[in-house]
Amino acid sequence: MSEQVEVVVLGLGVGGEQVAGTLAEAGLNVVGIEGRLVGGECPYYACVPTKMMVRAAGLLAETRRVDGMAGHAEVTPDWGPVAARIRDEATDDWNDQVAVDRFTGKGGHFVRGWGRLTGPGRVEVDGTVYEASRGVVIGTGSAPFVPSIDGLEGTPYWTNRDAVQVKELPASMIVLGGGPVGLELTQAFARFGVRVTVVERSERLLHLEEPESGELAAQVLSAEGIDVRTGTGADAVRHDGERFTVTLDDGAEVSAEKLLVAVGRQCDLAALGVDTVGLDASAEFVEVDDYLRAADRLWAVGDVAGHGAFTHMATYQADIVSRDILGQDGPPADYRSLPRVTFTDPEIGGVGLTEAQARAAGLDVRTGSTQVASTSRGWIHKAGNEGFIKLVADASQGVLVGATSAGPTGGEVLGALAVAVHGRVPVEQLRHMIYAYPTIYRGIQDALREIDLG
Repeated sequence: MSEQVEVVVLGLGVGGEQVAGTLAEAGLNVVGIEGRLVGGECPYYACVPTKMMVRAAGLLAETRRVDGMAGHAEVTPDWGPVAARIRDEATDDWNDQVAVDRFTGKGGHFVRGWGRLTGPGRVEVDGTVYEASRGVVIGTGSAPFVPSIDGLEGTPYWTNRDAVQVKELPASMIVLGGGPVGLELTQAFARFGVRVTVVERSERLLHLEEPESGELAAQVLSAEGIDVRTGTGADAVRHDGERFTVTLDDGAEVSAEKLLVAVGRQCDLAALGVDTVGLDASAEFVEVDDYLRAADRLWAVGDVAGHGAFTHMATYQADIVSRDILGQDGPPADYRSLPRVTFTDPEIGGVGLTEAQARAAGLDVRTGSTQVASTSRGWIHKAGNEGFIKLVADASQGVLVGATSAGPTGGEVLGALAVAVHGRVPVEQLRHMIYAYPTIYRGIQDALREIDLG
């Protein structure tokens, strides 16, 4: 059986849902296909529930900082309100009916199932082939990557999807992966009393960010009693029915009640049938141009497009694809000022290029940095004021090409730096701005003073 439509959106993750809704509101005949949850990872397993966890854990940490600053306070952690809030406020107990209704309310046609390309403009799901006259948009997102580790398969390990659904916390946990997902969950659980060991194969945590970011994260987590092990990975896993034991490749063993695997994400292009439209089914992601076009009448957005697994990336790309399909003018994708934030405490935000990336690109690199504690607001903040601001400039152009903002409000301070990188604001202009006092972002001015453009 076949059905004629204008657009098929295969996968209603964050980006796919936005494209489908925008096109349906514009009056197009749109079919949206999703086998899991409409809205994707972010509202159910990632951004929203994990930040509720982070917020709750942060309240515990702030309470523990009262001593020496505002009297004395004692706090008894209780995971129950966190688990209830995730179910009741964030995920509707992992029911996406609200999101489905939002899409159909815009005029879209929703199909629950796992779709697969069967040729240009053709998507099959449960025996029905939808033929799209305008094209197909792939927005299937990604899934947790589970590495091949001896003994891991068949054990009750967790991914982030399991971790956010827990109603009762374990006494102890091993986290494989020192990236944003692993560290956010590590710190949140630890602040609720879970004994956590983090294992990261790279030599430092947050290895895609500035070295200073990884060093800061390790310092803060270690100070909170978390066992941080870098430069080693899991060689084998055992589960005896009650506990996990992980043998590390340096010969050490660590044991805990639960094991969280948070080593990255992956896309399964073969399952999408991309080979039927001439694409490489074995690739890590779909190759796209600056308008997210993958082939004739085929677009991809979000994780599957390979430019970063961020909600804001997916929604940014969704706007570009929607304009392209509707024939509207608009700029192509520009990833120079991609922002990213790890919502640990302190928050660690980055935008654009790291110093190493800028040097590898052959730029005439100059840097400047300052410690948050040395700013007036950081000094006033006192407890929990760890952090820094680092700027990366291209001296030949006289502009910032990257920056890192780590601190109590690192993600918010990053906003000013993202504007500077995106707008290519000259460093000399930034030097002569008025920076509000006393703020943490005023540290940008101090970091700018260290940049010698020659």
